[in-house]
Amino acid sequence: MEISMEQLMVFPLGEGFGFNGNILETNIINLSVVIAIVVSFGGDALRALLENRRESIVMTLQQADQRAKEAEQKLVDAKNRLEVATRRGEEIRHQGKETAERERLESIAQTEKDLLRLEEGREEVIQLRRQRAIGQVCQRVITQALSQVRKKLDSRLDPAFHKSVNYFILVLFSNDACWGGEKIFYLPSWNIPSN
Repeated sequence: MEISMEQLMVFPLGEGFGFNGNILETNIINLSVVIAIVVSFGGDALRALLENRRESIVMTLQQADQRAKEAEQKLVDAKNRLEVATRRGEEIRHQGKETAERERLESIAQTEKDLLRLEEGREEVIQLRRQRAIGQVCQRVITQALSQVRKKLDSRLDPAFHKSVNYFILVLFSNDACWGGEKIFYLPSWNIPSN
């Protein structure tokens, strides 16, 4: 029994079995048939697969939330450590400034003490040299004066006057307090006649 195309055309479309030329209608029908078969035969397996997938997604989301909380806690800890380090750095910088200022003031004070000590030493050296120069000048003046007096006395005076002058000189220079206990010159040894 052979059916020809002409016989198929005799049947109106949509009334029974036949060829449907509308692609959209046939795809919807075919998809609904396939879905019905899949749901009826593979529904339990599909449900189990979807449930596993849902649990996997939920677990991944929970892990992501946990990692986000841990990262947030680490960020808070890092901020706290940064704040502590910043405060410590400020304290160190402040202490460094205080130490530098204290050392600067101590250095200035020590320099002033050293300068004062050097000034005192310089004054002592100047005073010592002045005293030495005065002593040398006095010694020269006295030596020259005595030399001139001796020449005059030797040339013009008699022995009695000569003796009295010598005694006067001995008495005058025997007083050591006049020269601070230091002998400036030695008296010449003259022959003094005795009476």
